[in-house]
Amino acid sequence: MIVFLVSAVKIIFLLGFLILIHEAGHFLIAKLFKVKVEEFAIGFGPKIFTKQGKETKYELRLIPLGGFVRMEGEEQRSESERSFNNASIPKRMGIVAAGAIVNIVFGILVYFIIISATGNNVSTIVDSTNEGYVASEVNIQSGDEIKEINGKKIRLKSDIDQILQESNGEELTLLIDRNNEEKEIKLKPTEKQTKSTGIYVSQVQTGEKATQVIQIEKGSNAEKDGLKANDIIKKINGVDVTGDVQKLVSQIQNTTTEKANVEIDRDGDIISLDLTIDTIPVYYLGINFKMAENNFANNVYYAFFETGNFLGSIFENIKMLFTGKVGLDQMTGPIGISNMVSQTTGFVDFMYLLALVSISLGITNLLPIPALDGGKLLILIIEAVRRKPMKEEIEIGIQLAGFFILILLTIFISYKDILRIF
Repeated sequence: MIVFLVSAVKIIFLLGFLILIHEAGHFLIAKLFKVKVEEFAIGFGPKIFTKQGKETKYELRLIPLGGFVRMEGEEQRSESERSFNNASIPKRMGIVAAGAIVNIVFGILVYFIIISATGNNVSTIVDSTNEGYVASEVNIQSGDEIKEINGKKIRLKSDIDQILQESNGEELTLLIDRNNEEKEIKLKPTEKQTKSTGIYVSQVQTGEKATQVIQIEKGSNAEKDGLKANDIIKKINGVDVTGDVQKLVSQIQNTTTEKANVEIDRDGDIISLDLTIDTIPVYYLGINFKMAENNFANNVYYAFFETGNFLGSIFENIKMLFTGKVGLDQMTGPIGISNMVSQTTGFVDFMYLLALVSISLGITNLLPIPALDGGKLLILIIEAVRRKPMKEEIEIGIQLAGFFILILLTIFISYKDILRIF
């Protein structure tokens, strides 16, 4: 019971707080531009708290999964000088975009603070090299600092990992700092073979859900052989891997034949599939890097670039949705987010998820989809180009159609969330 109550408090706080700062962004910028705000509500459903201010009614509603700021002249045009529709286009765009921008900025700050406070960063200074790998063969030494690869500045170990991943084994030019002298080294990364399926499993679920498929690469063997998102992998070649991701990976890597027999649980039905295993090259330098000195300057330095990578990964995931690499059935809605929140195991874990959801919420809201803030911005851009407002009935129709589509999408994603969880 206590665990349930703690989870409920975390969920309500995360969703309620992010909606609060989103709507507060709209509210504060509207006030700044002297646009009359008639109502400021957090949540939807029955009202549990109401307070009438000088001109704005403040409301708290029962279900903390939404909220709104209602301005005069926003839904129906008004002749008042302080109405939303009579504000200049730049001011209206600022009001509309403010909520999403607040979410994005807040998420970035939270993530930056987390990384700055936790430290434990891996530097780009060589600690040692491994025998049998190219770094040892070209005499890279302990204390060497990798400054550039192929002319690209290296700030994080992840920069090196990405370049290696994209190198296809071709020759690389490393610029290193050795005893305050720059030295250029040319090398070809060491190639190792690994097994690949195109399956991604959950990293936040526990129990048997830990081996649940959350994403499948488009065109991968897993997709061709019939695996689907939400399948729970139970056995690989007869070996029980339920809930054990490391064991699952180990069984795939140790498969010596072209196919592995995979037993899955799909909505309660046990299904057996033969999964084609590809052997693909992976490239390494064979370097062990030193940990960065744990001080304020270093932590801020690494936090700055790690935060940039974090933000870029979110944009990349959204891009994958629009390019077809990720399907709608793999998106996560309020129910899925609530489940992830309930499974956070500490303050840092919770704050990391808070940052992730906040940035994702902000970016998603700026997409040019009717009923989202991005859709409203698009209408304002069209108005600026045409130099006259869109007909009111057309604008209302577009917003209602977008709202209807969002409701259907939310129901679909929530249904998929429920299947993943239960």
